[in-house]
Amino acid sequence: MGVEVSAVPFFSQSNPSADCDVLIVGGGINGCGIARDLAGRGFRVLLCEKDDLASHTSSSSTKLIHGGLRYLEYYEFSLVRKALQEREVLLKSAPHIMWPLRFVMPHDPAQRPAWMIRIGLFMYDHLAHREVLPASRGIDLREHVAGEPLKKQFKRGFVYSDGWVDDARLVVLNAMDARERGAQVLTRTRCVGAARDASGWNVLLEGPQGRREVRARAVVNAAGPWAESFLRGVAQPAAGEALATKSLRLVKGSHIVVPRIFTHDHAYIFQNPDKRIIFAIPYQDSFTLIGTTDIEIEGDDPGAARIGQDEIDYLCVQASRYFDKPVTTTDVVWTYSGVRPLLDDASGDPSAVTRDYLLESNTSAAPLLSVWGGKITTFRKLAQDAADEVSRMLGEPRPAWTDGAFLAGGDLSPWIGQASRPDADFERFVDALHARYPWLGGMLGRRLARAYGARVDRILGDAKSVSDLGAQVAPGLYEAELRYLQREEWARTGEDVLWRRSKLGLHLAPAAREQVEQWMRSHAHVNNDEQEASLAAQP
Repeated sequence: MGVEVSAVPFFSQSNPSADCDVLIVGGGINGCGIARDLAGRGFRVLLCEKDDLASHTSSSSTKLIHGGLRYLEYYEFSLVRKALQEREVLLKSAPHIMWPLRFVMPHDPAQRPAWMIRIGLFMYDHLAHREVLPASRGIDLREHVAGEPLKKQFKRGFVYSDGWVDDARLVVLNAMDARERGAQVLTRTRCVGAARDASGWNVLLEGPQGRREVRARAVVNAAGPWAESFLRGVAQPAAGEALATKSLRLVKGSHIVVPRIFTHDHAYIFQNPDKRIIFAIPYQDSFTLIGTTDIEIEGDDPGAARIGQDEIDYLCVQASRYFDKPVTTTDVVWTYSGVRPLLDDASGDPSAVTRDYLLESNTSAAPLLSVWGGKITTFRKLAQDAADEVSRMLGEPRPAWTDGAFLAGGDLSPWIGQASRPDADFERFVDALHARYPWLGGMLGRRLARAYGARVDRILGDAKSVSDLGAQVAPGLYEAELRYLQREEWARTGEDVLWRRSKLGLHLAPAAREQVEQWMRSHAHVNNDEQEASLAAQP
């Protein structure tokens, strides 16, 4: 369940009539990243999200921290450079949920020529400084392990580096950091009205316990696919004013998950005859993730987007062009779709629409900042730019701080000492975790380490055996973890736990998933009491 705004307002010295300095609409990666940045600069921040954190686009990505190799073909050099610069910043900030990943591109002479790929990879290697990620190189697929599951016609290939991220957990970690720096984060709380005057915004929020009006000095519209509809339907402009000056193109990207096709730790990038690409990525140990599509959609509810049979067929056909064993629709065990809110740049092809972001300021009355577009790799830079702009609009410029800062659980030094490489540091951390909790099984220990990083002891505490973690609600999932997710990570339902805070839903039978849902439902009052107490304690 969600919570309402604290009955005890917190006041800004510069505007004592305001409940908060900045109200942020949207609990995806951009909204939570901006909340974190602004809270870290000392602003009083309130974020509202109509559903769970990362319910939509931000948990439905291809889960890559990447520069976007294919964007070079569209001359998006600035975007690629910006994204490449962010890769290692992010990898170092949370090595438990992000790690380096090597990608193999089999060479198909019918697609791009080898010389073009070499030039593109050379640029990809050199557009930004690298410390952790190795450079690209050519490989002989007849000898390289990545060639084993491919059709024998593919003899040459290229390998390059990017990164992997647990996208939904990335959102939650930003929200946790924002809260710890003073922000209030309200899930299941919808912004149903926003009217402004010269000095502030009167915002109407609607949550499980009714409606409440909040006064804010500034509003940030980070509603993702709903950003345009927020300006056209929720925010109330002054007479003769049009708040929505930009348009979004809503592009659905769908993915399929199939049983593991290969056992090595590389991912694949495949070129298709339509000039698009798809990825095939090791996923959750037992699976392969394949995606994505680009389908422009219409309609008033982007959250209702689902994969179509034509998309499933497309992904199976394109993957089967490369894999020796065909991928069929009967192999598909799970699908997901997300809607990318891309800034309309008049491109005819949805794949060619820019993935860069635009921050639009409106100061004709109280400050309004709208976030248009963006991609998960550049969220930190977007948040920094947004916080700079909000600071400027409020007349209180404050310095940036997130470059080099850890996300929740990302500082492993208390467990392992001085850091070196993020990937190596994580393996040292796993060893340290098992040394401290020798009774912890290998698979459970690694999963907890991946999910919670250095904060795993907030779940394990002083436990001396697995029985100290409480009842096993589902295989490998104990009450101690569920209580933590309720208390610390805004989890309300079984779906929150099984498909966003984790991907345990992929591994559990329907009956086990229902047990988790029932446990969350029966313990919802505990979470509500703790959340209300936390809000009441806010200064």
